[in-house]
Amino acid sequence: MEVDVDFFNNIEGVDKNIINYVIQDVFPIYNKNEQGHGIEHIQMVIRRSLKLAHDLKLEVDLNMVFVIAAYHDLGHHIDRKTHEIISAKMFYDDQNMKKFFNDEKRKIIKEAIEDHRSRLDHAPRTIYGKIVSTADRCISDIDYSIKRAYSYGLKHFPEYSKEEQIERVYDHLKEKYGEGGYSKVYLKDEEYENSLTKLQDALSNKDEFIERIINVTKSFN
Repeated sequence: MEVDVDFFNNIEGVDKNIINYVIQDVFPIYNKNEQGHGIEHIQMVIRRSLKLAHDLKLEVDLNMVFVIAAYHDLGHHIDRKTHEIISAKMFYDDQNMKKFFNDEKRKIIKEAIEDHRSRLDHAPRTIYGKIVSTADRCISDIDYSIKRAYSYGLKHFPEYSKEEQIERVYDHLKEKYGEGGYSKVYLKDEEYENSLTKLQDALSNKDEFIERIINVTKSFN
């Protein structure tokens, strides 16, 4: 997926110099990630982060909200298990970001990136972490969620057979989004709540969901 230029041209409240830098210098790094954590996902999290800030009338710096979402998965290709720490460091070490944010804001951004993972064992430390963590739970399209999980499996579990990959997708989505799943949000998000209900309903019939995975992932063959 290419960069949605129209979307970025119409963002309000974010410094255009920051947007241009992210598009030109940060986004290309996402080509190293598998599809599930690539540019399509990042653009979705940016959209959702800015929308949450707007809809909930949060008193936040939108430049920070934008950058946190833009960097949050940047280091996923290096180590998926610690990618939030790596991504935060990649932001913090980016000398160009010092042109836009003072040390206090850079620290908040770094912590928010570190706090975005769904398996986090504590609540994000700031409202910025809560925004990106909530925005990162994007399941508005069930088929998109299936594709993300499947592409993740292809990269990280290449030894799995086709049948094992399909079973892994179901198990992963069930563990994350099923009743009592580990996915958490920290802000009111009606979009997520509605999508979660639909996904849980779909997951309740495993045979039908497995068939759906098979159909959705045919293009991966």
